[in-house]
Amino acid sequence: MHRTRSLFVLSSCFVMAGSGCAASSKAPAMHEESVKPGLNDNFLEANDVAQWIDRFEGESREIFRARHAIVRAVRIEPGETVADIGAGTGFFSLLFAEAVGPTGSVVAQEIAPIFIEHLAKRVREAGATNVRIVQGKANSIELPAGSIDVAFTCDVYHHFEFPRSTLRSIHRALRPGGRLVVVDFERIEGVSREWTLNHVRAGKEQVTKEITDAGFELIDDSPKIEALKENYFMSFRRRP
Repeated sequence: MHRTRSLFVLSSCFVMAGSGCAASSKAPAMHEESVKPGLNDNFLEANDVAQWIDRFEGESREIFRARHAIVRAVRIEPGETVADIGAGTGFFSLLFAEAVGPTGSVVAQEIAPIFIEHLAKRVREAGATNVRIVQGKANSIELPAGSIDVAFTCDVYHHFEFPRSTLRSIHRALRPGGRLVVVDFERIEGVSREWTLNHVRAGKEQVTKEITDAGFELIDDSPKIEALKENYFMSFRRRP
């Protein structure tokens, strides 16, 4: 999840497989107003990861039940580098680690300290040597230009406090032809439940516009994932 103010910079990233901490993309500064100050304070100030594991990885959560189908729909190729943006408790990161295989790699990117610590422990205990953890910022995923093949967000886009800046950093981090996959809540007035209407900033149409305006083209918005009822799945390709 993405934060409202700059986090302290870790003296070193938690990194697996002996890799160095990923360098930031040095793009020119770009001013953007927060869409909602304090949007992610509940994650940034959290000190009990157990409650988030229960919430994120419960069978009552739609995207957790559909996690294997979602990973298949991303169509990852062995050897690719996948960035799990807003990795949270890390269950998608470990599934991606299996999908990319020993010749590929996964970046579990987060901004919340409690999740960074949990990810490091979980990756270590799983022996996932092709996964590294990187701390991002509220307005940047903090990955080098041209370093990833796929950027993945699941129930995270609506937590982008600075969507234009964050999308800009994703565009830079993707290699030519790289893909951005967005899974997020359907927000439809008169249809979506009240929690979604109050919590989620933008509906699918607005999200699509924001992403295409940021230099992407929509390539798939209707994969057959029967378990998804409250969430949509969209895949975009990076334009030059």
